[in-house]
Amino acid sequence: MNPVLSTLIEGSWPGVLAAGASMALLPWMNRQGWWRVLALGFTIFLTLRYIIWRFLETIPPQAETLNFTIGSIFFAIEASAIIGVLMSLVTLMRTRNRSVEVEANREWLFSRKDMPTVSVFICTYNEEKEILERTIIGAMAMDYPDYDVWVLDDGRRGWLKDLAQEIGCNYLTRPDNNHAKAGNINHALDYIAKHGVPPDFISILDADFVPGKNFLWRTLTLFRDEEVGVVQTPQHFSNPDPIQANLSAAECWPDEQRYFFDVVMASKDAWGTAFCCGTSSVIRYSALHKIGGFPVDSVTEDYLITLRMLRSGYRTVYLNERLSLGLAPEGLQEYVTQRSRWCLGFIQILRSPDGPFALGNGLRPVHRLALIEGFLYWSGSYLIRIAGLVVPILYLLFGIHALDVDVVEGISYFLPYLVAQVALITWLSEGRILPILTDVSQLLASREILTAVGVGLVKPKGHKFQVTAKGGDRSKTIVQWQMMRPFLLLLVLTLAGIVWAFYINENSSLQDSSAIALYWSWYNIIVLLVAIAVLIEKPRQRKNERFKGRENISLSIGGKLQTFDMLDISIGGMRLAGRAPGGTGTSVSALLGNKWLSGHVARQSDSDFAIAFENSLAIRAAMIQKVYSGRYRSGVEHVRASNVARKVLAHLFK
Repeated sequence: MNPVLSTLIEGSWPGVLAAGASMALLPWMNRQGWWRVLALGFTIFLTLRYIIWRFLETIPPQAETLNFTIGSIFFAIEASAIIGVLMSLVTLMRTRNRSVEVEANREWLFSRKDMPTVSVFICTYNEEKEILERTIIGAMAMDYPDYDVWVLDDGRRGWLKDLAQEIGCNYLTRPDNNHAKAGNINHALDYIAKHGVPPDFISILDADFVPGKNFLWRTLTLFRDEEVGVVQTPQHFSNPDPIQANLSAAECWPDEQRYFFDVVMASKDAWGTAFCCGTSSVIRYSALHKIGGFPVDSVTEDYLITLRMLRSGYRTVYLNERLSLGLAPEGLQEYVTQRSRWCLGFIQILRSPDGPFALGNGLRPVHRLALIEGFLYWSGSYLIRIAGLVVPILYLLFGIHALDVDVVEGISYFLPYLVAQVALITWLSEGRILPILTDVSQLLASREILTAVGVGLVKPKGHKFQVTAKGGDRSKTIVQWQMMRPFLLLLVLTLAGIVWAFYINENSSLQDSSAIALYWSWYNIIVLLVAIAVLIEKPRQRKNERFKGRENISLSIGGKLQTFDMLDISIGGMRLAGRAPGGTGTSVSALLGNKWLSGHVARQSDSDFAIAFENSLAIRAAMIQKVYSGRYRSGVEHVRASNVARKVLAHLFK
């Protein structure tokens, strides 16, 4: 047998046992209660077992100065990432679902003589008309009796003022853009305080987030508790993010933020550490007034709201329901800009009087630990992605030993830890997290994230708010060469290291660790190839995203009524099952609710056909209200790793 393969088999049996136990037990275990704690506790044990072994057994001896220095630096990076992981695992031991509270408090809300008043703020700077139109129309159609909608235009666009007047909502602008989004909201708060009775609550919507009809009343029920200052809801998206789109995996792989919003935030809520994420939130006006409005000390003012309100005795709670739909970043540059802004804002908070190391700021230990966990995520987990690519190269090309380890022993400690982590997170997230794609998503933004960490630590103040652009022309293939070059270089160096160490250099002094370096390099090659594939941005032709849904649709063609099964729907039209009632271009009317909408047959096949509706404001408004009613789905409900792997491999080798 090949010695490399035999070594792998010899060291793998503890990992195989961990994998077998996970596959046998986890599918039958309840994700709540003590079963959850037991699974997490076992993973924590294996993680501690690994990191203690790493510290005691694998750092090169001090006599080997270069090896010891590199090895110590690498261990410090890995340890910081693992400490963050351990803190996250402890957080995940608890979770909370507030939907039961919503139903219990529903009668309390609707039985009130005077329903709470709400001002809905739509914050905008440079978004396109199509994006803003659907957000405004969706906000105006919410099922709640006493609210008003304000378009807060920091772009001072005349056409947007006209659109707001045409739809029937309030429009407000200001002479400058001081403090970006936070300043825009504070200007609106001052305006409504001076020109009328302030509302009981305000709701924040980004320009691309369309609320569902039940958004307000479901969130407002949780304010029955007078200590609740913010109700945050998750961000869901109607379009694929760049990773999904560029790997052709949008049909089987969910957007990259699902794990955070569906799993992590629910656990943070159980510990009392959920935080405001800006859009799709509702905020108690009196609590906001008490802290002096939206903070302007950070480019992520939303997290600061939670921290400032804690001082005044107000909590942020999390309602894990899909109550709004927005747009994920459509391009990689926008994706990276968004995440580096989040990172910079968090580091600004860390360095501020609201941070975890500032005494006397009213933070409880659990909130300080949550902030430290966040810092370890932004620093350690991104830094380890880069270090994990560099260390095997240093070993294979230059003989620098960052680890002094027997390969069998190394695999026996590392593999159970890895298997337990992957199995647990896959189980908790119902398949939303898969190892390679998670590594790819972090690797893509690692350079900008680590730059933001460094800049934020050294110079926390004086940074401009970077808007995440939405919309724009996506009709061409774009190769992100600037982002790709470092990954190409790392790929070439990794391949060169393998060729040099195992095929060319006959005098190589490689030790037993070379097998680990080889396995490690194979994995790195896969991650780098997938990352490079993502950096080739595919064109997106569809202007309006399609939503899945099945229902009967009545069509009128020349006065004759026919019924068809709908397969999917978008703002511009729908796809129906069966033979078309006429040729392409045939005029039809579709009954949606109690309205007949005019359109025509846009295309047809033997099994289905599509109709496109007339492009009038009234028809667009009707379709926006229907599409964003909450009845239809645009995301991936069930994830199968085999389907994702097949899609990614097909994309790589097509």
